[in-house]
Amino acid sequence: MKTQLALNSEIYSSVELSEGKAPDWVQLIPAGPTVTGRDGRSWLFDDMAAGLVQSSFASRAIDLPIDWEHATQKRASVGKEAPAGAWIKQFEIRNGALWGQVEWTPRGASQVEAREYRFLSPVFDYEVDSTRIVRMVSAALTNIPNFLMTALNQEQQEHNLVKPSPELLKLLGLPDTATAEQVFTATTAKLQATGQALNTEQANLERFVPRADYNALEQRAANAEQALTEHKKAEHTKAVDAVITSATQAGKITPATVDYHRAMCQDEAGLARFKVFVEAAPVVAAATDLGERKPDNTSTALNSEEQQVAKLLGMSEAEFIKGKA
Repeated sequence: MKTQLALNSEIYSSVELSEGKAPDWVQLIPAGPTVTGRDGRSWLFDDMAAGLVQSSFASRAIDLPIDWEHATQKRASVGKEAPAGAWIKQFEIRNGALWGQVEWTPRGASQVEAREYRFLSPVFDYEVDSTRIVRMVSAALTNIPNFLMTALNQEQQEHNLVKPSPELLKLLGLPDTATAEQVFTATTAKLQATGQALNTEQANLERFVPRADYNALEQRAANAEQALTEHKKAEHTKAVDAVITSATQAGKITPATVDYHRAMCQDEAGLARFKVFVEAAPVVAAATDLGERKPDNTSTALNSEEQQVAKLLGMSEAEFIKGKA
């Protein structure tokens, strides 16, 4: 079965109160078989889904939390506090909708009764291919509703736990006489390949990192790339200078054409072509001693020290110069 982690937003259910008291039972998923939010997304909540949800809850044998604004997914996963405002003790199906029996904490009850929070947002797992809801994960107090559901009140309704349907047992590959342990084992195996639907972004550190950390990593990568580019440019310029200097000294190019050849060596391909050219080029500017030669019948004047020596020796400058030669 193809699965993926789906991140959904605003999967909310109404928790409208009456009589100013936190309800004992809350509606978690509206009646199916198709449940659609105001944002247009839909999931399948049929008899099979109801059986899977109740079976998985019974097999886990722990209460499910109702927190504030999905702190269980967003804060607890990064080591921050995520207290519960209530605990879901059991499920039942009422006219196709999923309801949960709730035990409120003092803080949760006081905020609900003061109407500081009026809605619930469920978090559930679902099969990607069929969109069938298969397990409840948690719920959160919020004030942004998406699901259109029955308003809650204090009326106690008769309720009976729904037993796994024949379709559910068939889906799990179990006989009608399957034991609770067999249903638990088969359900657990099936739930390992499901995607979790969240009403806000899932705080999964294997797939996401805090924005500040991402920005820092991105900047470090940009800095490293820039440093590498500058290093490569400097090395290339150094190599070009060495080749051009060598070619000039060898007389393969003239000083007047140095800038032209340097422009042709701006990239690695150009430098390679220039090396091939220099290797095959004839000498066009042989080295000379013109810079060291002096015109005929010329001499260098004596400096002040030499003039003083010539005077002490009683020699003229011409005689002293001749003597030096």
